[in-house]
Amino acid sequence: MLTSNAGNAFALQPLQSRWVNQSIGGRSEDSPGATLLIRARPELGDASSPFNASLHRHGGFTMKALVVGGSGRIGSRVCKILKGAGHDVIAASRRTGVDTMTGEGLAASLKGVDVVIDTSDSPSFEESAVFDFFTKSSSNIAREAKSAGVGSLVVLSVVGIDRLPSNGYYSAKLAQEETVKSSGMPFAIVRATQFLEFLDVIASASTQGNVVKVSTAYLQPIAADDVAKFVSAVAMEEPRNQTVDVAGPEAFRASDIMASYLQAKHDPRIVIGDPQATYFGSKLETNSLTPVGTRAALGTITFEAWLGATANT
Repeated sequence: MLTSNAGNAFALQPLQSRWVNQSIGGRSEDSPGATLLIRARPELGDASSPFNASLHRHGGFTMKALVVGGSGRIGSRVCKILKGAGHDVIAASRRTGVDTMTGEGLAASLKGVDVVIDTSDSPSFEESAVFDFFTKSSSNIAREAKSAGVGSLVVLSVVGIDRLPSNGYYSAKLAQEETVKSSGMPFAIVRATQFLEFLDVIASASTQGNVVKVSTAYLQPIAADDVAKFVSAVAMEEPRNQTVDVAGPEAFRASDIMASYLQAKHDPRIVIGDPQATYFGSKLETNSLTPVGTRAALGTITFEAWLGATANT
């Protein structure tokens, strides 16, 4: 039994989700509504696949990947996973001389690259700035990647961005997706639900005084480690011009998980669940931020396990 910050006892009861054949289900852009399954890769690849055969170097199945935002929360994890699988990885960011907004250093970094994985995020969340970042950055990446003969483009996006048109950030991510789809590049878009690591940001944005007013809509948050695993798996597969939804293994009322999270941190703020509370300026319906009508791939890290791990770091 958990006790809310307001002093009322409640049991945090997640809406349990299920695995989908331990595969990643996706919507094909060529066949709307179709379900695709990404097969598991034996070792580093299947020699019978034309895509994997093209990656055959130095006696092993390797590829060269450019990870945009490679020093960030997801990008750094993707780099680690791909390197561990034996692939050549370049972590691209402004720190390494690659500016996707201006295009500086981009062409040079793409030489010999097989796949570009874009996990970057806008340095500003002001509406016009975030729109400029995602549209200019994705346009530059797609144009230069196509010119360099890169095999595919993988982009990290967000579940539900087409359901919240009033949210400037989500509109910008949707524009990014459209840029990628119309680029002529083979692509895959991985839409993830909110990261568990994002709970602090949600709490901060929802706080007035000592009260955190949060929607009662559902969240199905996913750990960054799980997101990185899914992005890496998609990047190592043949591009299928698809959109893939990934989510955590549990769904909670946003107000319930927030109360539990703050309590675990010994945070004295009081959490109030309010159906009218906005999420970064947008009112949520019950499932605005959860996978709906898709065979989402589910991570394995539960909220409780994630909490325990973060408490020990």
